[in-house]
Amino acid sequence: MDANFGPQERILWPASVLAGIVICGAVYEMTRKVSSRCFKGYSRLSHMQKVEWNNRGFSTFHALVAAAISFYLVMVSDLFNEDVNNGIIIDRKSWLSDAMFGVSIGYFLTDLTMILWYFPSLGGKEYLLHHGLSMYAIGLALLSGKAHMYILMVLFTEVTTPFVNLRWYLDVAGQKTCNLYLYNGVALFVGWLVARIILFVYLFTHMYLHYDQARSIFTLGFYSLVAVPSTVSVMNVFWFWKILKGMVKTLSRRRKHSENGKTD
Repeated sequence: MDANFGPQERILWPASVLAGIVICGAVYEMTRKVSSRCFKGYSRLSHMQKVEWNNRGFSTFHALVAAAISFYLVMVSDLFNEDVNNGIIIDRKSWLSDAMFGVSIGYFLTDLTMILWYFPSLGGKEYLLHHGLSMYAIGLALLSGKAHMYILMVLFTEVTTPFVNLRWYLDVAGQKTCNLYLYNGVALFVGWLVARIILFVYLFTHMYLHYDQARSIFTLGFYSLVAVPSTVSVMNVFWFWKILKGMVKTLSRRRKHSENGKTD
């Protein structure tokens, strides 16, 4: 593997990773201050619940930024448009994709540190696996300058994170019976289906149709490109099944409650 480490990268990469860490810390503190002033129930939360509450604040922020930039680079810009740019897709990159990868590594490092520090309160072994694979794949793409499109597509799946976090917030706040909890659950189901199931089908299809390009990557990169998304997709299917069961359970409970209300 030829390291993609020029004069620009020597400044951009460390700066973006550091920026990711600093942003996480800043949003964590902002979430704490805003929540303590604007949400009455925040003061009644346990210490660990407050930590997770604030942690989910910066995970939501990262998810929104990562999804927006990934969508822009893959769908809006001409960076990966085969009809516009010359050169194979697997080799295309930009300073913005480099910067986003650096910020994401900073985020995953921060979140992983907190998960390990409070283990297993903020997440179990599956979170360690997810974050480890994410940092490995992003780091490899950053160092090699290869497969940025595929990594951005995987990074776009973070768009479902705000729905996951809102579900947790409502649960902790004792709002599981409100309509917002139900609507958010449906949105989470649809979003997960589109962003973490259907999108991965498209990713693997695109990779298959451009197999000659994917195979041109150095050996470790090629096998990582196949193995990491495959592992993440299995995890996504597992979590999707849990989301589906949770949504069915919630809808069934709502239906029974509605029927009991009519009977009364």
